Amino acid sequence: MKKGRVYVLIAVIVAILAGAAYTLNFLYLQGEEEEASYRTEMPRMGDIVIKTVAAGSIQPRQEILIKPQISGIVRRVLVEAGELVQSGQVMAEVMVVPDMGALSNAETRLERAKISLEDAQTNADRNQQLLQDGIISAADYQRFNLALKQAQEEFYASEDNLRIIQDGVAARSGRTSNTLITATIEGMVLDVPVKKGNSVIEANNFNEGTTIAAVADMMDLVFVGKIDESEVEKLSVGMEIELTVGAIEGLKIPAKLEYISPKGLEEAGAIQFEIKAAVQLDEGQFLRAGYSANANVVLDERRDVLVIPEMLVQYDKGETFVEVLIGENRYEKRTIKLGLSDGITAEVLEGVVLEDALKVWNQPQY
Repeated sequence: MKKGRVYVLIAVIVAILAGAAYTLNFLYLQGEEEEASYRTEMPRMGDIVIKTVAAGSIQPRQEILIKPQISGIVRRVLVEAGELVQSGQVMAEVMVVPDMGALSNAETRLERAKISLEDAQTNADRNQQLLQDGIISAADYQRFNLALKQAQEEFYASEDNLRIIQDGVAARSGRTSNTLITATIEGMVLDVPVKKGNSVIEANNFNEGTTIAAVADMMDLVFVGKIDESEVEKLSVGMEIELTVGAIEGLKIPAKLEYISPKGLEEAGAIQFEIKAAVQLDEGQFLRAGYSANANVVLDERRDVLVIPEMLVQYDKGETFVEVLIGENRYEKRTIKLGLSDGITAEVLEGVVLEDALKVWNQPQY
């Protein structure tokens, strides 16, 4: 009976030992299989470019609003949007609608001037005869001649004043700048918001006046956009940027950053800073004002440097390292020094070379 118990005990012990040996062997094989399942990647030479994108639009650097210098009704419109105009070219004509009070005063002034001129002319003629007869001296006649000239000037001024109130044109000068609206710069007409028969108001200190047309030089364009406060300090005036226009697929236009706002404004819960960049168009190239565009700004870059995927890099207690294949299923932990990274690819300054095979530790093969 006792021998039977001993045999049973021995059998149990043997079974336990066999199970333990099997388990250890299984774990060892699993470890070998797991170690062998990782794939590798090689470093390569490549570029790393850190970019940010600013949304905005293409605008003329200077858009001039042409306004009348006299109130009235549009008699003619001589240009359309899209036309090229020269400085001084007539764009529209305004017919003056005179103020009745001013018209009455001008007519009265002219009548008085006419009466004064006739009186001065009579006195001058009478005294000229006395001068010829030797009754008065030349000095005495001088006063009558001066009065005649002053009366003539007042008559002409009164006549011009009435003509300006009625027609917006001075009779003696023949200038029609008050009724003929001319372009003040050379460029393209962007908009003509008035039509024949529209009433317009002159520009003065109290009123901006009615816009007859908008004119701009379409070869001098700027990109106007916004950039987030987290990236504005990475920009500097003079940086080269690349514009992409949403309406024109595949078009890329160079530009140069020339303005960064010193003050940010809150938009949708974030602080945004305005930027402007001079658009560099090729000869004959044309862009329409108002196109939406994105500015791709290169913040930092490295060209033709040794790079590896970020997923190969491991971190432990402040140490940056990769695992380098040194033999069959054997890897060596190697400390590396990284440079610029875009979050996907990292520049390697020290630690590995092109010939090293690096373990992709977080992507096992199955």
